[in-house]
Amino acid sequence: MAQLLAPYFPIIYVRGYAMTAAEIAATVSTPYMGFNLGATKVRQTWDGHVQRHIFESPLVRLMKDYGYRDTYIDGSEAVGGIDARSVVIHRYYDTADKDLGTGRTPSIPEAAQGLKALIYQIRSQVCGDDPQKLAQFQVYLVAHSMGGLVCRCFLQNDTISTPADRALVSKVFTYATPHNGIEMMGLNVPAAFALNDMNNFSRQKMAGYLGLRGTPERVDSLDGKFDPQRFFCFIGTDYKDYDVALGLSSALVGEMSDGLVKIENASVQEAPRAFAYRSHSGPYGVVNSEEGYQNLVRFLFGDVRIDGTLEVQSLPLPPSVQKAKDSGKQVRASYYFEVSVMPRGAINFKLTERRRDTFSAVMRTFDELFRVEKAGLDAPRSPVLFSAFLDSRKITVGRTLTFGLDLAISTTGYTIDKQLWLDQHIEGEYLFRDTLTLKATPTATGWNLRYLSLDEQWGEGQGTLARQDGADYVVALSSKKGFKGSLRLTVQHVQ
Repeated sequence: MAQLLAPYFPIIYVRGYAMTAAEIAATVSTPYMGFNLGATKVRQTWDGHVQRHIFESPLVRLMKDYGYRDTYIDGSEAVGGIDARSVVIHRYYDTADKDLGTGRTPSIPEAAQGLKALIYQIRSQVCGDDPQKLAQFQVYLVAHSMGGLVCRCFLQNDTISTPADRALVSKVFTYATPHNGIEMMGLNVPAAFALNDMNNFSRQKMAGYLGLRGTPERVDSLDGKFDPQRFFCFIGTDYKDYDVALGLSSALVGEMSDGLVKIENASVQEAPRAFAYRSHSGPYGVVNSEEGYQNLVRFLFGDVRIDGTLEVQSLPLPPSVQKAKDSGKQVRASYYFEVSVMPRGAINFKLTERRRDTFSAVMRTFDELFRVEKAGLDAPRSPVLFSAFLDSRKITVGRTLTFGLDLAISTTGYTIDKQLWLDQHIEGEYLFRDTLTLKATPTATGWNLRYLSLDEQWGEGQGTLARQDGADYVVALSSKKGFKGSLRLTVQHVQ
């Protein structure tokens, strides 16, 4: 019987955008096109405190931790057989270099065509004519920035790929990809702005090369061509540390971004995602980060997925605001939902982190939560807190997957009769705040899910059994101020 390839399929890395001729030349001159870049520092807090942390690079860590290797032999790409655990660089920029190609920069559809050819070449090198290996074969696509659009062009454009071609892709992981285009000062890059191919990020042009019909307002849909649950988006939230163009990009894009891509434009619809206080690139960038790597390997190789959604039943008002509401005054408020997820044993990273002070917290209006008809919704827009992928092979003791969840809820502020309420406002006051330890143990029929509140118990305790509601697990949450809600969790095995 042929050796099983899953879950360690070949990885194809697709790098991002190179703007100038000098950047293209520098890109072509490197063997790994950025996938080999590591880091020695990590931004620890919002105030700029720096901690020393050695991250060797995604490439080196994949080699050290999972036995992957590159495909370079004696100064060239391998032409013979290669192992399934190979990292292959899609060198689509080579043709743009006058020493190695024509000097003409390929279009995104041309780069996508090259990706298709590369997938079939790798299949031949890994499988030969072995029918069992050919039946198993798939690849992982890992991409940074515009590289994710090259992957989507291959997966979505019917003039480039067929369903059979797309079936050769197991999963896709994108770092900081502008899935809904790039905006500067709130304006999308115009389609006519052809200088240095910047119009690749115009939604009008994107709709064309992604094969989307008509002129959609948003272009972040996979359009039914690829399962969004097998497409992971890693999103940066640190705009200050993106220093391209002497910081002009981060200044023009502004808060709620990684310095180039707005948070709201960095994911595809319905896909799992994670957030980190990292910039688009550079010493504090998303690719050369422990957070990015840990999400990458858990998504590609992990066997368990846990999703968390918060259902809100009651949001209390401060006594003075409640008094004003009871007297007939109009009260308006929106709410921040902050969340961090830490697997057991993690010291220098979080799988996801959405915080107020990094402008990345989930925000909901009161109407979205309680008066859905006024918000134009059919149901409450409950905050989706996280999608975490875990790997049971990393468990060192027992069979239980354990991770921590920091959750905090606060308000953006209250307005009373259209005036901001400041008289008794306490900055930083939370309606709810707690750290939970969640423990998932597989059973013969599903899962045994327990939880502990670390504000009241030691995390080493057994914990309370979560209530089951169909396929979901429910943890009741409350505060003495009057907040009430339910953390709804789904736990599932994944391939």
